[in-house]
Amino acid sequence: MRAYTLLLPLLMLVVGNTALAQDGSLRERLRERMQNRQADKQATETRSPTSALTAGTHTLSLQHAGAQRTYIVHIPRSLPATQAAPLLVALHGGGGNMRFQADDENYGLITKSEQAGFIAVFPNGYSRMPGGGLATWNAGNCCAQARDKGSDDVGFIRALLADVQQRASIDPQRIYATGMSNGGMMAHRLACEATDLFAAIASVAGTDNTRSCKPSRPIPVLIIHARNDDHVLYEGGAGDKAFKDKSQVTDFTSVPETARRWMQRNQCSASAPAEITLQVQGARCERHVAACANSAVVEVCTTETGGHSWPGAGKVRRGKEGASQALSANDRMWDFFHPVSGPQRLGGPPPAPSVLVLGRLLRLPGGGIDSTDLGAHLHRLALA
Repeated sequence: MRAYTLLLPLLMLVVGNTALAQDGSLRERLRERMQNRQADKQATETRSPTSALTAGTHTLSLQHAGAQRTYIVHIPRSLPATQAAPLLVALHGGGGNMRFQADDENYGLITKSEQAGFIAVFPNGYSRMPGGGLATWNAGNCCAQARDKGSDDVGFIRALLADVQQRASIDPQRIYATGMSNGGMMAHRLACEATDLFAAIASVAGTDNTRSCKPSRPIPVLIIHARNDDHVLYEGGAGDKAFKDKSQVTDFTSVPETARRWMQRNQCSASAPAEITLQVQGARCERHVAACANSAVVEVCTTETGGHSWPGAGKVRRGKEGASQALSANDRMWDFFHPVSGPQRLGGPPPAPSVLVLGRLLRLPGGGIDSTDLGAHLHRLALA
């Protein structure tokens, strides 16, 4: 009887949070929670505030607003030790956790970090669970306990970035945010409230559900969403079969309305036709560029299938529709981030010239292009 009394609050907590979880059955959740607690014991590191991070994956924590918050950092082995690196903050979905988002089988962001040479950071949302599971983000009108408790998640991510900048060399003009579902919604909130830190955002399967939004400057926004998403409906609203308790979420903003809001904030022309930047079977990307202030473009990539998932992912939860393979969210967002950020757009000196050769971007050192130098760089590229 005593054991039952001790377990009952935990079971009630788990059941309540599964109302918004997109990550599987209750049995799977309980098994994952036990695995996560064991992983926490093995992986959590204690570091001094100024200790440098070496190549590899690290689990760290900090105190914010009276609570211990945790995050995972991956430093790519491909990154030169002296080079200031771009940084991507990747936010898990509602009911998920940082480990699930950092798992390469689920999202492939560690592999992309190694390929592209950026530091990947996976924060954990607000959670009442000892291991940080079933976590959510306070994205404004969503979701669950993070919203209801008024969790200062913007402040946490600010503190996290300050912490990482003490431990690694970060290019402050190339800090980005992305997220899945509730994490994507949180990326929208960061674009509203932390444009002093973030150069651009990409939201996957999550729309803008902020309560207010007054960015200090225009910011490029990429929206990736499946037309048949059955959780965050493309045309707005929450899917009937996806959420057992809709009070834990909200009546989600539609994808078209999210794009319209960002076009208005970025002062883009609403009458000018969008540029088609991708048209393949199963996916289409449209970029709004006309009159956008400070070149802060808004792009919407729509997949026809995939449901509530991360396009290009190789693995989804049991019982879920497979992710669309018509495009890779990882590749698409990194291709989006590169030209819309950096010192030129943010008011610094212009970047070195670049040349697109057979689909690869070659960035030349220095400020000018000399035919002899160009030939040498093209030769090196051919050998790469």
